[in-house]
Amino acid sequence: MTPRTTSIERKTKETDITVDLRLDGGDYANDTGIGFFDHMLDHLGRHGAIGLQIAARGDRHIDDHHTVEDVGIVLGQAIEKALGDKKGIERFGFASVPMDDALARVSIDLSGRAALVFEAHFEDGKIGTFDTQLVREFFNALAANGRFNCHIEAPRGDNSHHVAEAIFKAFALALRQAVRISGNEVPSTKGIL
Repeated sequence: MTPRTTSIERKTKETDITVDLRLDGGDYANDTGIGFFDHMLDHLGRHGAIGLQIAARGDRHIDDHHTVEDVGIVLGQAIEKALGDKKGIERFGFASVPMDDALARVSIDLSGRAALVFEAHFEDGKIGTFDTQLVREFFNALAANGRFNCHIEAPRGDNSHHVAEAIFKAFALALRQAVRISGNEVPSTKGIL
């Protein structure tokens, strides 16, 4: 099997980001300068069983928006590139993760078509210094640039930290399932994804 790895760099006037991705496992270490976001990205590596190294610097003197969104852009591009022709992948992934008072469900389809449905409510506008609106912004950029369908639901949860963490863990588990190799064919009646 060809190694499903990639490294992508993106530099703009707002951000400087490098993503190293290994879909079949490896170490994870993420440094965006945004502590809570790094914690969430570590969950993607750990629970997704992927190697994930992200280094990002951005115009955080303005706010964290550009950094978080651009990490989503580059990580999405890395997932799409590492999947190659998608031959043999499961394609679909689903996970439901409880975390204390919170519950999150994520369904993904590595279809080559981008769509995000995001139904989650955060009781608080901030988790520490992290703006909870950025959870949606990250997944929107990730799905658009990874070219996959992603449905995220958090039907309950009073603690915003728990809601966000359950979402990231559920996404990681769903991605882990969807990228798993289980055959030799492209999983589509069209023959391509």
